Amino acid sequence: MIAMRLKQRLREQPWMQSIRLVNLKRRQKNGLFPDWPALLGADWPRFEALRDATRNNSDAPRVLIATSVGVHAASSIFDSYLAAALTARGAHCDIALCDAVLPACLAAEYTWYPNAEQFAEHGSRADLCTACLTPAEKLFGKGGLGLTVQRYGAQLTAEDRVRAKTIAETTPREEISALILDDVNVGEAALSGALRFFARGELDADPVQEKVLRRYLEAACLSLFAMRNLIAREGYDVVIGHHGIYVPQALVAEAARAASVRFVTWNPAYRSGCFIFSHDETYHRSMLSEPVSNWENLRLDEATREQLRRYLADREKGTQDWIAFHPADARWSDNIIREIGLDPSKPVIALLTSVVWDAQLHYRQRAFNDQVEWVLKTIAHFAKRDDVQLAIRIHPAEVTGSLPSRQPITAEIEADFPNLPSNIALIKPEDEISTYALAAAANAVIIYSTKTGIELAARGIPVIVAGESWLRGKEIGFDCDDADSYERMIAALPLDRRLDPARTARAEAYAHHFFFRRMIEMPGFRPSRTQGVPYEVDPRRLEDLTEGAHPSLDCVCRGILEGTPFVFDGP
Repeated sequence: MIAMRLKQRLREQPWMQSIRLVNLKRRQKNGLFPDWPALLGADWPRFEALRDATRNNSDAPRVLIATSVGVHAASSIFDSYLAAALTARGAHCDIALCDAVLPACLAAEYTWYPNAEQFAEHGSRADLCTACLTPAEKLFGKGGLGLTVQRYGAQLTAEDRVRAKTIAETTPREEISALILDDVNVGEAALSGALRFFARGELDADPVQEKVLRRYLEAACLSLFAMRNLIAREGYDVVIGHHGIYVPQALVAEAARAASVRFVTWNPAYRSGCFIFSHDETYHRSMLSEPVSNWENLRLDEATREQLRRYLADREKGTQDWIAFHPADARWSDNIIREIGLDPSKPVIALLTSVVWDAQLHYRQRAFNDQVEWVLKTIAHFAKRDDVQLAIRIHPAEVTGSLPSRQPITAEIEADFPNLPSNIALIKPEDEISTYALAAAANAVIIYSTKTGIELAARGIPVIVAGESWLRGKEIGFDCDDADSYERMIAALPLDRRLDPARTARAEAYAHHFFFRRMIEMPGFRPSRTQGVPYEVDPRRLEDLTEGAHPSLDCVCRGILEGTPFVFDGP
């Protein structure tokens, strides 16, 4: 963890930007993206014939894969895979890429621009944008898959550009986050983009931060106008976008919805080789709104239950995952309560935070305005009690994530509570203490939005839900809908037992649904050998991409082309 923090500080040095850019371009040149003609080898002429046939078939499904940010390697690699598979199944696929017309996007963040004023004044066109379009256009267009690449800039009129700039310059600062434009919440996307840039959960009253926010607002407007014009002109049947939030992906989704065109989002899942897909909205929301009927009647046999238990146990080390934040060498100790400085003779409640800036979206308000308020009010409650203790586990992803947080919850806590009471322990993100060991030793666990709650409930550990966790509304955790209900819930702690068998069984069913049915394994993927890229793809034959070869890929392609559910129960 110490080495990781030092590495992060090094990356934030202004002189590192040029070195990173040179290294990025070198990796792109030396095979960062898949070479599809080489991958398919002798089958490549057949793929070209299939691709050309779709262009001449007016009945072929029209698919827009809105990769948009070509320098985002995880997106470009997987989108090229989807494009190849859908083309092999008779779909006519186009690709949308930004051509440096957007003044801000998700590729820009503080590790690229430690001097935020530089970005606020000049944007990324002189540096990061230079590594974006050309390699991605080669991957998808001539020299690669040979698909039609639709550039953002070509979709915009002069009037669109003037309107976007005027909106960004004249909208009052305090009105930006709630700005609705043509029935689209462009303000939410702009704010989410700026928060991601700074890796913070809120922006300060700072002129540089305001300039960056306005760059994201202009980019959000331009993205909406470009995608709206493109979709209207081409008449696509379905649009695909990575993540479905931030800039520009959130606006791709909004443009598709406004045109009544189906929209599909995807995101890498935890398990190696797996991805998660949703219809019409980001999975952050679809997993909240998904009908419980999709999983509540599952009856797990003993073999399936054992598979789930093995996987949940392995989550502590992450050996079956390609996305993991918990340190693999975190200590599991039978004396963990004593080790963190609490009294083993008194009950302990564990509080698990999430990364403050991540996926900042407008949800229906629950008990608290935000996660920081929840943490501080919970501390204030337990500070008044001597019968129960509180252990606060700061999410390791604050330092291990791809974009470490610049609004650490520890600092927020120390500002309000410079000296924590003796019955409250703070476990920092770099502390190599097992979150799972802490939860196992706790009487109950309180969460705001972390997905860890799914795992813990499936282990029979009571979970209190204070925010927009995916456990909410599923009769698994104990939901708090307002401040009063939360106060009553924690006032009743400690509990007198673990989860009852019925809730535990329900939690197991949902965990199985989430980890093994919604996370769908894609054939041909493996963890990347290139630093900074999560995976690479290596199909061996055209038949690997065609219908009938792999049931999981069939499930995904049917979902994209026909709108069927993205739920896979295995071959």
